[in-house]
Amino acid sequence: MSPTIRTASENDLPAIVSIYNSTIPGRMVTADTTPVSVESRLAWFQEHTPRVRPLWVVEEVHTVVAWLSFSSFYGRPAYDKTAEISIYVHEVWRGKGLGSALLQAAIAHSPEIGVDTLLGFIFGHNTPSLNLFKKFGFEQWGWLPQVALLDEVERDVAILGKKTAAGNRKNRS
Repeated sequence: MSPTIRTASENDLPAIVSIYNSTIPGRMVTADTTPVSVESRLAWFQEHTPRVRPLWVVEEVHTVVAWLSFSSFYGRPAYDKTAEISIYVHEVWRGKGLGSALLQAAIAHSPEIGVDTLLGFIFGHNTPSLNLFKKFGFEQWGWLPQVALLDEVERDVAILGKKTAAGNRKNRS
């Protein structure tokens, strides 16, 4: 049975923040080093609109267990057709295909929201996430060596990119 993916509502924000905060101690997923609050993420939440930059949640047994966001890249109009994808899965639900389901849905949905290029910014030591994106055809488009400092360890960031079906059609014309 496929997971239920739906547009997030403001009522989901505490669960979204909880999942996000649960990844901070592992130092694999986010560059935040201390937990964020629901209040501090409210403006971020409001930037995500279903028609342009959706924020989706996966719900299992009436509980939010994962989420995906499309975020604007670089904040300039020339980049409107490019979006950064972020995926967070509750630790109990990792390895059950939720990340794959979300990423596959995001790729398929991108043309509907005018996005022809997807990007993922992933720590170089986050092998599970790197493998997930590569499984769906993302390629390494950049490497930022030692740009993050986590617990006195310098970490690299990989930039993975993929042209969506809309982007590939344009390139063929």
